[in-house]
Amino acid sequence: MAPAPDADRSRRLYVRRWRIDLTRRDGTPKVLTDRAIARTAAAALDAAAKGFASGSLAIVLTDDAELAELNAEHLGKHGPTDVLSFPMLEAEAFARAGGSGIERAPAAPVGGGGRPGVAAHQRGGRIHLGDIAISIERAIEQAEAGRGGQTSDVQWSPADELRLLVTHGTLHVCGWDHAEDAEEAAMRALERRLLRRASN
Repeated sequence: MAPAPDADRSRRLYVRRWRIDLTRRDGTPKVLTDRAIARTAAAALDAAAKGFASGSLAIVLTDDAELAELNAEHLGKHGPTDVLSFPMLEAEAFARAGGSGIERAPAAPVGGGGRPGVAAHQRGGRIHLGDIAISIERAIEQAEAGRGGQTSDVQWSPADELRLLVTHGTLHVCGWDHAEDAEEAAMRALERRLLRRASN
């Protein structure tokens, strides 16, 4: 049976050892194929989560209104943003040294927020690494207005902007951050390498 024309569309895509659960909200413009999005996320997981035998990642493609709600609810910030990541594991579960995998994975709830450890996030034998929400509306606007890219001053295609946001969000799920200058330089360099490979 075909989905109703006004229903969200969800797909489960497998790329190598990763399962990407992709949801497109109704009315969301399609600037990249589902397969291209899954391949982009999987490439970032290959680089940042090498120590995991397998895993799943959920990506929701939506609009500014939903990102504004999530931004207010989870970060206490007003207005929409382009991408939000919701990691299920602590950053320490991922080894940063060359993206070589897990140094240690928590076995019990950790942190003040009581986020469960690895064992609590098994889905059908796969560890669920986290969720990402992306505003396609914002990606298109940023790309076309010349406010895209890592430096927010790049004019390129909405597809290129979406690839960057998927990569960026996936790296956040895997414990990468850009709060400090050195962290930002390392994260941006990895993003550039991954985006170059995606364009070849």
